[in-house]
Amino acid sequence: MTLRTLVFRYTVFAVIATLANLATQRLVLSGGETALWFMAAVAAGTLVGLVVKYVLDKRWIFADHSTGVKAHGKKFTLYTAMGLITTAIFWGTETAFWMIWQTDAMRELGAVLGLAVGYVVKYNLDRRFVFTDHALEPAT
Repeated sequence: MTLRTLVFRYTVFAVIATLANLATQRLVLSGGETALWFMAAVAAGTLVGLVVKYVLDKRWIFADHSTGVKAHGKKFTLYTAMGLITTAIFWGTETAFWMIWQTDAMRELGAVLGLAVGYVVKYNLDRRFVFTDHALEPAT
């Protein structure tokens, strides 16, 4: 895969996962606007975005065709562990924007910015620690 193709796919998949995340948050926030609803929305959105991104990355970014519960379980666990760092970036940015401006538009802008930075960090962590059994270096 060329570097251009890699960047294009990763960007498209990040956008898809981000939209899934934010749509889930909006759905949860339709139940209420208290701090508890906000925390539930952020957690649910993060989980949905994580699963969507894992499925897309595994197959289309890292060309990992392994199957089975054991293979998925191990890789998803590592993928999730690598995501803890990037989730902190995402949650911190989204929460800061919400606390400063207290509007949905600014909360979502904070989420998008946090996710963008987080995804760059996450790709590098996944390439190094999760999907290590494939030739992952993009062609130039």
